[in-house]
Amino acid sequence: TLPGSPVAERPVVLLHGFIDNRSVFVLLRRALARHGRRHLASLNYSPLTRDLRTAAELLGRHVEEICARTGQREVDIVGHSLGGLIARYYVQRLGGDHRVRTLVTLGTPHGGTAVAPGAGLHPIVRQMRGGSPLIEELRLPAPGCRTRFVSFWSELDQVMVPVGTACVDHPDLDAVNVRVTGIGHLALPVHPAVAAAVREALESQEAREGTAPSTGTSSVA
Repeated sequence: TLPGSPVAERPVVLLHGFIDNRSVFVLLRRALARHGRRHLASLNYSPLTRDLRTAAELLGRHVEEICARTGQREVDIVGHSLGGLIARYYVQRLGGDHRVRTLVTLGTPHGGTAVAPGAGLHPIVRQMRGGSPLIEELRLPAPGCRTRFVSFWSELDQVMVPVGTACVDHPDLDAVNVRVTGIGHLALPVHPAVAAAVREALESQEAREGTAPSTGTSSVA
């Protein structure tokens, strides 16, 4: 990425997963900064947050602040696990597609997961389960959604049950699902190969400007 290019100027917002914090993105931040991304924001949301919709509204406010501060109209978002689901809700249900150019998700339960990480009784964890009202809400039509999705999933991800739930499967969304081999759930945001693939995914979106919505698959070894 060349400093001064549109992709270098667009802020990147990093959203961590449940029972995690923004320190999980240290390696990814370095990789992106090394390739010219100037505006990097790692957001911490409180583990006391009891509703994913509330977290998505807070994300929307943060994105508005970031755009105002940087003078940019759009951001890219990278979300790990629950962070990706919060970002998707913001994009798909709260009009965030006007602000988010590309959403990259790492091990995010797009279709809901049968495994509840950590405290299984936590309300926000229940929302991540397959068949929950929130997961069903994300199946609703999303005509004209502008955001491009790139979802990374791993066959070794023991938190995503079944593993394919980490893929975006929605007829209205422009989505590419990227298979990662040999990497578990918690390693997704800290693995060098994934960091490189995320950077490439964000940059490659520039070349797809003006193309029709597509759904595809690729892989990272």
